[in-house]
Formats: sequence, C-alpha cells, structure tokens
Amino acid sequence: MNPIEQAQVDPISAANRLAQAIVQPPMKSAIFLSICINKGAEAAALGALAGVSGLVNAVGYRAPEAKLTCVTGIGAEFWDRALGTEKPAGLHPFREVVGDKYTAPSTPGDVFFHIRSHEFERCFELTRRIMDAFGDTVASADEVQAFRYMDNRDPLGFVDGTESPVDHDAAEAALITEGPWAGGSYIVEQKYTHDLKKWDDLPVEEQEKAIGRTKFDDIEFDEDVKPHNSHVALNSVKDAEGNSLEIVRDNLAFGSAAGEQGTFFMSYAADVRVTELMLRRMFIGEPRGNYDRILDFSTALTGGNFFAPPQDFLDSIEDHAREGLIPESEEEANPLQPATELSAAEGLY
Repeated sequence: MNPIEQAQVDPISAANRLAQAIVQPPMKSAIFLSICINKGAEAAALGALAGVSGLVNAVGYRAPEAKLTCVTGIGAEFWDRALGTEKPAGLHPFREVVGDKYTAPSTPGDVFFHIRSHEFERCFELTRRIMDAFGDTVASADEVQAFRYMDNRDPLGFVDGTESPVDHDAAEAALITEGPWAGGSYIVEQKYTHDLKKWDDLPVEEQEKAIGRTKFDDIEFDEDVKPHNSHVALNSVKDAEGNSLEIVRDNLAFGSAAGEQGTFFMSYAADVRVTELMLRRMFIGEPRGNYDRILDFSTALTGGNFFAPPQDFLDSIEDHAREGLIPESEEEANPLQPATELSAAEGLY
C-alpha cells in the first residue's frame, strides 16, 4: 500500500489490519482454552506463544473452507512476570463482582486461546498442538469445547448474538485504534452453567420477560414494556452523551446431553470498562438489587481478563521479554553452515 492509499484508510480499518483474527463471522465450533504457566517457565512459554501463528497455518492450510482462526490473550500477572514492555492500561486481573445475591468469580489464567472454525476437528487438532508446544510449562488448563446451537440459539432457547456488532462496527467496538496498542483488544471470559430444569418450568411468557425479547421470533421488547431487570435492559449501556457502548461477543453452548450444560461467554472490547460495567449491572444491579433475572437460572463459574495484542507483537513476543529472562546466545557462527543474514553475502557479487 502506497502512502496515499495508507492515508485514505480510516483508523478502524487500519487497526483491523494490525489485529489478530478478532473480527470474524460466527463459526460453528470453538474451543476456549485458558492455561496457567508454571513459575520459572516463562521463557519457554514465550517461545511457544511466538509459534502459535505457525500452528494455525499448519492445521488450517489444507482446509481453507474451515476458516480456522486463533486469538491469543495474555493475562496481567503473566505479563508482569514475562514481559518487559509496559502492559496496556486496561489489563488487570478479573475483578470479582459481588452482588447481594450472586457473584461473578475471578479465576486464574495466564494465557487464553479463542480457537474457532466451521470444523470442530480443526479446533481440536490446533488445541492439541498448542498444548504440545507449551508442554511442561503448563501448570493447569481449563478447556471448554463449545458449539453453536440450533438456529443460533443458546441452551435457554433464545437467539444469541443478535445485538453483537459485525464487520466495521465490530472492529470499532473491539479494537484499540490509536497509540502503541492499536489493533489490540481486551478479552473478558466467563463460563456459565444453567439450571435448565428450573428454566424449562418457567412459562414462556416469564422467560421472555427475563431475557427482554420474544422467544420464537427474537423481537426485542419496547422500552415501555421491557422489564428493568431483563438481560437485554441491563446489558444496554451508554456513554455520557447517550451513545450506545458495544462489545463483540462470541457466546457458544457447551456440555453433555446427560450432564452439565451451559454457555461460554467471551467478549472483545476496545475499552474493558464497557464489559465491566455490563457485568456490574448484571450482578449488582442498576439500581443496586435490580440484578439480571437470568442469574436466577445461570451460575458463573469462571472469570478472566486478558489482552489480545496486535499480531506482530504476538509473533515477536520473545523480543519483548523481561530483561534477563531469555539469555543471549553466545554460540559462534559455524562457517560450514548456510548464511542466516544477508550481511554474510557481502563480496560475493
């Protein structure tokens, strides 16, 4: 792209070019993988992180129609342990949200992978290779194998993702557009299980009031009839000028037919405070005590904050290691080996 063309690119499109594969159409399958890194294994973990892009290419190259992608997020504590670059301003451990009745817990996590594809086997193979690459650096892992349910509905039977922005609007909501972290995004993840027996015993009319939209045809209630404690009402936030503040969600179902079933929630945001405000309104209420009715049927089991850096930063993450973490190589060049730098070719032509 020449300078004139570059100047014509708006900041949002420019940020999208720098970003990982964050803004994507809905995929049929996903694996959400959160790992904790052993103390003392930071250098090896950075080496594995730098190789993730290569793994994505290796698994996805022969099946472009599968649209395999992976977004990698880094947690605040691991960032402090492993990286010398100052972390993004909004990156911090997930802050527990304690309401009068329900709590959004904070759970450990150093690195988070959002792996998506139309073919589950591609997600599985990439996850397997990532775990192999990290090897003994991993202290613990939480893996959720998820899928897009029938008719894009969640396990509660309602269409999910209707209000999530797409394309250019999604990039605007998800991506930082200026400064050193342009192309980056803040990730929040939560795993919820549902009491489906209790939910199914609720009349459809009451279910619709809890969500704030109709179940069959997915029409949002008018403001004058929408309950103040409905899920839709409490997740609608605005800035001081009255403009709607958006996040990009990728919520998928998980579980077994004979056992636990739930929804994995994750979001991308240019400003993590937007997601945090939504969670505060859900669990504490607005005003306090007016919590999200859906929490009477859903339990949050995990909570994690991560930052998805621009693609180039991730690919060269070892260059950003904390000073002294990766010892400089003192190995002398072997004259019998092929050249690795163009300077070695001086005088040959």
